[in-house]
Amino acid sequence: MKWLYFAWLNTLRNRRRSLVTVGIAALGTAAILLAGGFALSTYHALAQAAARSTGHLVIGQPAQFTSDEDTPLQHGLDNVAALRRQLLADRAVRQVLPRVEFSGLISNGDKSTVMMANGVDPDGEFSVKGPFLTMTAGDVLAGADRAEVMLGDGLARSLKAAPGSSLTLLASTTDGALNALDVRVKGVFSTGVPEIDKRLVYTDLATAQKLLNTTRVSTLGVFLDRMESTAPARERVAASFPSLTVQTWLDQAFFYRSVRDLYNRIFGALGLIIGVIVIFVVANAMAMAIIERTREIGTLRALGTLPSQLLRTLALEGMLLGGAGALLGAGLAGAVSLLLYVVPVQMPPPPGRSSGYPLTIEVDPLMFAATVLAMLLLAMAAAALVARKTVHTPVVDALAHT
Repeated sequence: MKWLYFAWLNTLRNRRRSLVTVGIAALGTAAILLAGGFALSTYHALAQAAARSTGHLVIGQPAQFTSDEDTPLQHGLDNVAALRRQLLADRAVRQVLPRVEFSGLISNGDKSTVMMANGVDPDGEFSVKGPFLTMTAGDVLAGADRAEVMLGDGLARSLKAAPGSSLTLLASTTDGALNALDVRVKGVFSTGVPEIDKRLVYTDLATAQKLLNTTRVSTLGVFLDRMESTAPARERVAASFPSLTVQTWLDQAFFYRSVRDLYNRIFGALGLIIGVIVIFVVANAMAMAIIERTREIGTLRALGTLPSQLLRTLALEGMLLGGAGALLGAGLAGAVSLLLYVVPVQMPPPPGRSSGYPLTIEVDPLMFAATVLAMLLLAMAAAALVARKTVHTPVVDALAHT
């Protein structure tokens, strides 16, 4: 404690230089924490969106995930009702939603265009998943076998369709024949991705199966009570259905993995650059302080102070400067994170999307503690490295220094 007190007094000898060093360390720490918090917030938001879109688990025939289908639902699931009952018996399973994925044509009588369609269970799809679509007109599907559809807003504009309009779906059945079905537009939505909105159609499960002339479904999406249940639930489900393939939301989330890998590289490089800057700033401040005190160090050596004792004191000075800056930066980052919840800031739409998203910075205690500790140790190491040569200078040369 005595050595720490001496180091504290020494940092106050040139307060302006110490404040500049603390300020730069604080800004560096805050920058790292804000960038890291933004990355973590983005990861969690994308993970939740991916799990909400497909389900925490996705169950299907092995060929469903590895091969293209020659006819619709060639690799589909049979006995869906029995599978759902077995899955819902698991304590972690909140809901099981079937999905039929197919493509075809959609026509208003005068114009036909390609569609990518999803047959879903309306009673669960829009309640379990939450607000994953932005409705721009009309309402979501309600009830089964009503021959209703929801259109992406780009597709609705192309067909000049609105809620209440009559359209015709055309698709190949599981037997390879062409089938058509008249439907009514229930609502118009936006996913935020214009290219998807030009093709995407939602209809109820019964209507999709009637159009394709089948009782099969493409996959089952299993929604769990929380994200942390994914791995253990996958093991249990895979053991219960060895003939089926059980994928997690992460296996399906290509966009999430791409963004995570990109951000890890960007913010990793940013953290490295800021860390190097902090090291040089602390080292420069300590070098100036040590050069000014060379004769003082020589006097202490002449009085019997060991080089190791001097090195410890100077390293503690660096630790105090770096630690004070790191704590101040952590407080600043925490304040900015809280401020964004009080005063929301909207980010511009990313490439390929038509809508922005709120800027949030996640406060992760482990990341804060690790960053503060790293800054403290880096500053301490930089000060010790700079001081090492001076404290081992011969006493005569140190006393003669001018």
